[in-house]
Amino acid sequence: MSCLDCNRGSILEGQPTGSFTDIDGVKGGRAVILLGDGFGLPLELACDPLLDVNGMTDNLLPKRPPLWDKIKFVVMILLPRSGLMRRAALISSQFIKRIREQWKYDRIGAVGYCFGGPLGVRLAPLDIFDSLVVCHPGWVSEAEVKAINVPTSWVCAEEDITFGPAIRNQAEALLAAREGKDDFVDYEFVDYKGTVHGFACQPPLEFPDVKEAFEKSIDQTLKWFEKTLLVT
Repeated sequence: MSCLDCNRGSILEGQPTGSFTDIDGVKGGRAVILLGDGFGLPLELACDPLLDVNGMTDNLLPKRPPLWDKIKFVVMILLPRSGLMRRAALISSQFIKRIREQWKYDRIGAVGYCFGGPLGVRLAPLDIFDSLVVCHPGWVSEAEVKAINVPTSWVCAEEDITFGPAIRNQAEALLAAREGKDDFVDYEFVDYKGTVHGFACQPPLEFPDVKEAFEKSIDQTLKWFEKTLLVT
């Protein structure tokens, strides 16, 4: 689900250091998949810090949809579990399976922003990636959280219309309840004061507290993947 904050904030400025390439050949190593928000905002600059970190050399973005018009936005608000999510899950899962098969990656992580958050949660039980970071996600259900079977790090905004305190606390409680059981997976929740939904991908950097939170969310993501995407 998207919310009004998804269309606020700021677009990051600058030139990305990464590049786009066709899926071809054999690479191996590690990769990170970026699952974007519902408006198709560019994530190239947001993923730059993930490049070339101890062998994490590739950051891959499924093709972005065009920007939504107001009618589609209203439909998304009213029908958060609409066919759009099912289609996005189908396309993204096919993409991830393809790069895993063709590029022979040893370990794959995924980062989901806003709409991409619940998308990542929905994909987690499919065994197509090995670790997940969820940034201020849209609405996620209890059943979807229970089905997560990969290590998951949660980047949480202080104010979030789609992932407010009640839902956020429930998600943490559901994962905590699995400790000591066979279905336990590693997890963490980090809250960033002074932030709203969207700060990890389109932060208004003119505000020092938001800029600091944005940078710390990147550091959180890097540390999580260094911990959970080990290649032997």
